[in-house]
This record gives sequence, C-alpha cells and structure tokens, in this order.
Amino acid sequence: MNSKIRQGFNYFMLIIVAVATMVGIAIGIGFSSYGVSDASNVASSQFIDVMAPSSPVCVQNGASAVTLDARFFVTFNPFSVYISRPTMQPGCVLRQTNWSILEQNKLVTHEQVQECKDRMNTFGFTGELESSPQIDCLYRNDKAGNFFLSSAK
Repeated sequence: MNSKIRQGFNYFMLIIVAVATMVGIAIGIGFSSYGVSDASNVASSQFIDVMAPSSPVCVQNGASAVTLDARFFVTFNPFSVYISRPTMQPGCVLRQTNWSILEQNKLVTHEQVQECKDRMNTFGFTGELESSPQIDCLYRNDKAGNFFLSSAK
C-alpha cells in the first residue's frame, strides 16, 4: 500500500509541474506580446512600421527603418577615431521597383535616379514625403550579416 501512495504522489507532482510549466509559458507569452508604445520602448517591428515617415507608402513600397546620423572624426597623430552621439529617427528604404513614387512627386530628378541605379543602390528617406523629406541614395551592405540570427557562441 505504501508503494501505491508513493506512485500517486509521483503522478500528483508530475501534474503540478506540468500545470506550472503551462502557466509559466502562458504568462511569458502574455508579457512578450504586450509592448508599451512609446519612444522609450521599441518593442516590435510593427511599432517601427507605424512610426515610419509616410507609413502607408513606406510599408507598401519598401521597408521601415531606423536611421542613425552620426559624425566620425579621425585624427592621425596620434591615430584615433571619435564618434558623435548618433541621432535616431524613423526612416524608410524603398524597393528599386518603386522609385517612381519619388519621381512622380518631383522629389528626385531623372539624373539622380540614373546615378543611383548605375551603382545598383536604392533610395531611403526620413521625413514625410509631402513636406521636404531628406532623401539619400543608399548602398546595401550584405557583407555585414545579421548577428541576431547567427548562433550564440
């Protein structure tokens, strides 16, 4: 009879551990799904999509992005590199097939499009398209890799 009690106790403990695990997973999913939508907490790519300049145009014709503006100073005697504090702001990178949006709104000239296309680059912008955005020809750097996706060592 003592072995039946011990066996029942083991099943009871197994059920408690299983329920606690499921509750823990549910709570974890709840916390990770809840994101505070303010400037101090960028919790998801959806938040970045919403904050992108000309958001509907950007999401349909490119990808929302975070732009970093910084200045680099290099001294040679002694050799040293200094970097200013970066300024972060929402931006958008257009797919090459959708550059016509910029041309139609007379935001870039045909010459700028040809120059950017010749270097196999694309355009990105900050600021709303309707109110003097800052537009740049961007070089895509595939060599940098995505270290968030690489395995942890």
